[in-house]
Amino acid sequence: MITTGGTGHRPALSASVSYDGADTGDGIIAAARDFTADFLTAAPAGGAGPVSQDHVDLARLVVSELVTNAVRHAPGPCLVLLELYEEALDISVVDGLEAAPVARPHDPRRVGQHGLEIVVAVCESVSVEPQRTGKRVRARLSLA
Repeated sequence: MITTGGTGHRPALSASVSYDGADTGDGIIAAARDFTADFLTAAPAGGAGPVSQDHVDLARLVVSELVTNAVRHAPGPCLVLLELYEEALDISVVDGLEAAPVARPHDPRRVGQHGLEIVVAVCESVSVEPQRTGKRVRARLSLA
């Protein structure tokens, strides 16, 4: 689903896709990355011109990490929502697990489990919002 707007606090463009959770592996993650790249390469950044390839790549990384968390820790359906503003992209992943993800302290010796650490490092903000069933993890990526 794609909606358009662009005034006030509304995004200039938004799109969402839901996954039923039947595929609990790399298929959903790859599909979410492709959905993000397609959305950003097809849409100008709120009138500020096209989104740079570097920002598309960062958005794909953030989506990949957030969807990986949802697939691994919250079996069942999940929703990816992209909201494009003039100078930022809000990336949300909604899943059915109520528990909020926890960013672990930086540890270069740790193998894996760096996803949320990466998201926090590249995004302006990351928040967790409780939903009726589950949560919404929202990350704001600057496009400036």
